[in-house]
Amino acid sequence: MTNLQTKKLNTLLMILSVGVGINACAQKHNNNKEIKESSAMNKTLVVYFSATGNTKAAAIHLAKEKDADIFEIVPAQAYTGADLDWRNKQSRSTLEMKDKTSRPAIKTICEHIDNYDTLWIGFPIWWYTAPTIINTFIEAHNLNGKVINVFATSGGSGVKGSADDLKKTYPQYNWGESRLMN
Repeated sequence: MTNLQTKKLNTLLMILSVGVGINACAQKHNNNKEIKESSAMNKTLVVYFSATGNTKAAAIHLAKEKDADIFEIVPAQAYTGADLDWRNKQSRSTLEMKDKTSRPAIKTICEHIDNYDTLWIGFPIWWYTAPTIINTFIEAHNLNGKVINVFATSGGSGVKGSADDLKKTYPQYNWGESRLMN
């Protein structure tokens, strides 16, 4: 192999190594991989469900403010525009919210939730309360010993009613503050 071929091969290998490294970093921040695998307590996790992107933007803002990790609650079956049509009495969201036992499936649970002692759970307010997918998340995790705060986005409702509903449904947990973030 000539000196020029060796240089080209080394350059190619270096480019591939950098590409693999960048890809690995990007993968770490995709979907729900933004959770750091640290066991130190006094850590905050922002958990959110966002149907249209508004709550996601609020969650990102809150995570930066609190220097927190972030986890998205992703429905197993994505919500379509028709599913979210609150004027349609047969839309998916309307039917879920009418049925207090509804627990829409989620794609993943937060595997490292034990690493956190403070949670901020966020959602868009539907029918003056939290969407039932929030109940799915809460019931899928052991939240004992954690402070659970609530944040929400809404076109017109306040967050207090939603927070009170969650406190009433899950009195065993330590509920903290609530915040409307439009």
